[in-house]
Amino acid sequence: MPKVVKLYHIIHISKLSAILAENHLISDAEVQRRVPVGETIGMKEIKRRRLEELTLSSHPGLHVGECVPFYFCPRSVMLYMFHMRNHPDIEYKGGQEPILHLMADFNRTVEWANQHGLRWAFTNSNAGSRYFDDFTDVNDLNKLDWDAILSTRWSGHQDKKQAEFLIENRFPWELVEGIGVCSFEWRDKVNQMLAGSSYKPPVKPKPEWYY
Repeated sequence: MPKVVKLYHIIHISKLSAILAENHLISDAEVQRRVPVGETIGMKEIKRRRLEELTLSSHPGLHVGECVPFYFCPRSVMLYMFHMRNHPDIEYKGGQEPILHLMADFNRTVEWANQHGLRWAFTNSNAGSRYFDDFTDVNDLNKLDWDAILSTRWSGHQDKKQAEFLIENRFPWELVEGIGVCSFEWRDKVNQMLAGSSYKPPVKPKPEWYY
């Protein structure tokens, strides 16, 4: 387990303008209530399951899809699927290059959620599966499989690598500490989009976060 726990949310760059306008990341449940903006990534069936079926045992009645999700690592399993462009359940075929990593700090996020009365939890595996445990005690972070989470060779450990942090409904833009992109070209594109924003997190090429 790392001494400082960071969180990572991946988006398609076409979603960034809407996030800046909202000043928050919002849950899929909230997205469903609005006119879609930008490229939707992910698996439709799993998104449906997260919205309609999967709830958190630590917060009865709260669906996974009613939360903004984060991984505990960059270079996720989902990003690999985008890179391969061949998964039959993923309509998006645009590759990994337009995908941005939004990084936040675990402790700061928990503190903000508690201050604003928003529920949060973390899971020990993919919260889109039917088999995960969820926790609300920070002391339970050591129950996650950190070897799998931090590994770049995760074959056979996909679910454990996809452990998630979930925060109810929304996540504030000002808690995004940095943005990781695949190259200097994409850094420049993101910085252009941030030009009019009052808060501009640093944007850095992080090729090691990509496949």
